[in-house]
Amino acid sequence: MHSTKIKTLLIYRYLLKYSDEDNPISSAELIELLKKDGVVCERKSIYADVKALNEIGCEIISTASPKRGFYLASRDFEMPEVRLLIDAVNSAAFITPDKTRSLVSKLRGLLSVNQADALSPQVYLEGANKCDNEEIYYIIDLLDDAISAKQQVRFKYKTRKIDKENKKSYTSKVFVVSPYALIWKDDRYYLVCNKESHDNLMNLRLDRIRNITPLDIPARPVSECSEYKDHFDPADYSSKMFNMFSGKVDTVTLRCHLDLREQILDRFGPSVPLTAVDISHFETDVQAAVSDGFVSWIMQFGDMIKVIKPDYLAEMVREKAQKIAELYSNEKTISS
Repeated sequence: MHSTKIKTLLIYRYLLKYSDEDNPISSAELIELLKKDGVVCERKSIYADVKALNEIGCEIISTASPKRGFYLASRDFEMPEVRLLIDAVNSAAFITPDKTRSLVSKLRGLLSVNQADALSPQVYLEGANKCDNEEIYYIIDLLDDAISAKQQVRFKYKTRKIDKENKKSYTSKVFVVSPYALIWKDDRYYLVCNKESHDNLMNLRLDRIRNITPLDIPARPVSECSEYKDHFDPADYSSKMFNMFSGKVDTVTLRCHLDLREQILDRFGPSVPLTAVDISHFETDVQAAVSDGFVSWIMQFGDMIKVIKPDYLAEMVREKAQKIAELYSNEKTISS
């Protein structure tokens, strides 16, 4: 490589990879790096290239401390942002171990090598909660296209078998569905869709989907199987789901202990009404999909939340509590 026409681009690449505020690159170091790539130049031409890069908005700073040189002051992602993204990738159960390592490596590449090294304590630990579906990127891409095109898809849905020998085996069912949205909820990625034989929405985990095929069949209008008349609202839908259990959306009144005000605000948003009942309790009205998932969410707070209405939800909680009490009060050992 002998052409000097690419010299400016090479200098930008070096600054992007090696420089930051604490680690500027000197003119001599840039000249040496260029020489390794087959470009020979004089020191004064380096200043001209840096000036040209600044003119197009690269924001390269000339500094004398901690040493004389140049560094790239503006990046698309700052160090805290990259750390946040890496933490999100590491904790995402639907991303396989191999893809986690690959994606984390790409994210580290958004920083200088010195900044990336400073993230070294953030090492990915291979956990049992990571899925093994290496098709996940392909599945996401195809589903995104099908949602945009409003077309149905067919796929196999994999679930774990339960048997006395405790063998790690699976069974698969074929689904043909109308897809409406992809939602990341509770550290899982879900497809919100409708199966033609049902008049409701269902949530399927992406990591369990295999062998997906787009179909040349129009998707069912979401208004035929949900409360959404004009278009599906993923944010509204997600806010009403608990553990991604589908259910009929209803207005629910909860009486809560004052110690739960932050949990209620975190779960339902800062605009949810909180009305004082006495010195220890408040009531709130929320929109929620009434389901087993919602019942489980309520019961985790024990006697600190009481369902005031609707009556049928209060009965669901009561029945669940009775079943749990009976399970632990039964003196006979439950065997498999």
